[in-house]
Amino acid sequence: MDEAGLVQAAVAARRRAYAPYSRFAVGAALLASDGRVFTGCNVENASYGLTVCAERVALFRAVAEGAREFVAIAVACGESPCSPCGACRQVLREFAPDLTVLLADGEGKRWERTTLSHLLPRSFGPSDLP
Repeated sequence: MDEAGLVQAAVAARRRAYAPYSRFAVGAALLASDGRVFTGCNVENASYGLTVCAERVALFRAVAEGAREFVAIAVACGESPCSPCGACRQVLREFAPDLTVLLADGEGKRWERTTLSHLLPRSFGPSDLP
């Protein structure tokens, strides 16, 4: 899948977000190295700490389906492109420290390309454990 297609998959996932409290819908589409795409949307909870971000939903779905290697993720939200939160960056880093990250607005009209290593420099990962 090309980058534009991945962004559109994130936009479609965003439409399924459950965000009654923040009203900030986010969608993510994660491309595995085998070509499969896993989508996720944010799911809020009245107990705010139990809310789960779109990026982590997509990653956890992928892992549950047996994927362990990833090429890129697209994140779609709001009126302008936004970036994954710190927790999502760290969780993604576990599997793909050099992941391509596409940051898109909620309609996928504007997007930019970066990398996870740029968003999370000097990250902590499995190789840092004894």
